[in-house]
Amino acid sequence: MPQVKIVARNFMDMVASLPVMKLDMLYDNSFICEAILRSLPPLAKKYVLQMLYIDIPITAKSMEEWVLPDGFSKHKVAIDRLIQLRVMTETFDRKKEATYQLNPKFQFNLQKHIIHGGILPREPMPSNITVRLPSLEELEAYAVEQWECFLLNLISSSEGGKTTNISSSMMKIFQRGLLSQRDDREPPRLTESGFQFLLMDTIAQLWYIIREYITNAEERGVDSADLIAFLLELSFHVTGKAYNTNTITDLQRSIIKDLSDLGLVKLQQGRKESWFIPTKLATNLSISLADTTSRKQGFIVIETNFRLYAYSTSKLHCEILRLFARVEYQLPNLIVGAINKESLYKAFQNGITSEQIVSFLQQNAHPRVAERIPSVPENVTDQIRLWESDLNRVEMTPAHFYDEFPSKDVFEAACDFAREYGGLLWEDSKRMRLVVKADILTEMKEFLRRQKQ
Repeated sequence: MPQVKIVARNFMDMVASLPVMKLDMLYDNSFICEAILRSLPPLAKKYVLQMLYIDIPITAKSMEEWVLPDGFSKHKVAIDRLIQLRVMTETFDRKKEATYQLNPKFQFNLQKHIIHGGILPREPMPSNITVRLPSLEELEAYAVEQWECFLLNLISSSEGGKTTNISSSMMKIFQRGLLSQRDDREPPRLTESGFQFLLMDTIAQLWYIIREYITNAEERGVDSADLIAFLLELSFHVTGKAYNTNTITDLQRSIIKDLSDLGLVKLQQGRKESWFIPTKLATNLSISLADTTSRKQGFIVIETNFRLYAYSTSKLHCEILRLFARVEYQLPNLIVGAINKESLYKAFQNGITSEQIVSFLQQNAHPRVAERIPSVPENVTDQIRLWESDLNRVEMTPAHFYDEFPSKDVFEAACDFAREYGGLLWEDSKRMRLVVKADILTEMKEFLRRQKQ
């Protein structure tokens, strides 16, 4: 069974991975300091605010007194996060006792931002210049439509279909890990990571794509710190407001075009001016995974007889369900299917795990069943896990079979030799037979040759 596990890191994990000099440069911007503060775990936020006007180092023992004994594990997580992001620095005195102090640049700019407020890099355009702007409901529908279009392009690429309205920058991300192609004559195929990606939560998918986009941009010579700074700036723009594209650089205009493919912004053109409108996907970029409590409404009902009903008009939902279920028919607003052994075996062979399938069904449970405990029948989740364990029951190992040993001593010596090399798989002392891993074939041949001499 495949053991690939795709990881969608928090956006701030990408910030933490920046070199020290680039990370310190980011803290020149007070809005980025606030974005970092937003992303921190609750206890880490508390520490930053407590230390904001303290200019001397604080000992580790003193900080441990700020929490109750049962909160020590959360205290350690908070300290580690602050050090990773260089919000706080750790030093050791002569007695090797740790002391902590806020990053001076971060501390100064956050103080300034809290006292005086901040001026955004750009102001929204006046309403008399822009055409009728979309409502928040229309903007959210646009973001969902663009994101689903993006994912459908991923699926259609793997099936030899034509992709539409997707920039080359985004297509390169498809090719990185999610799709593989042996040669130009064959259409790209979804990798194990690609199948797993489709079952991930939207926020996790977005973080994965943004991380790959930043990596791809670095290879094109774009400074990752500048790119991350602009993405964090976007999170402070107002959802639904229009911002003039003349207020951004050529590089940022190129980024905005790519982000519009994902549904993070909507581009509009007037008679003389053009502008971009951030959606919730853009303004939520700096929040932490723990804060993503608002989930989209579910649509799946699954019964104890493994019948599946998906109340959805989305083509994407139908294609995702095909990854692990047998879709029997589709009505305008209803997809009917079933989960069976064959459909799940196909999913497992493509690298999807039982836990990912169960998690997807639970996260997307219809509101009528989401309140039940459990939202997915236990016999269904147990059977999904059992069918996966069936595939893991037998493990194939290349091996060689040996018999007809001249004596018991030679046989036992061969067993000991194979065991010493970690290659002994099976032995039958009575009939003097053994099976040895193919990895040590050369060593085994040489040993038996020496025994004959």
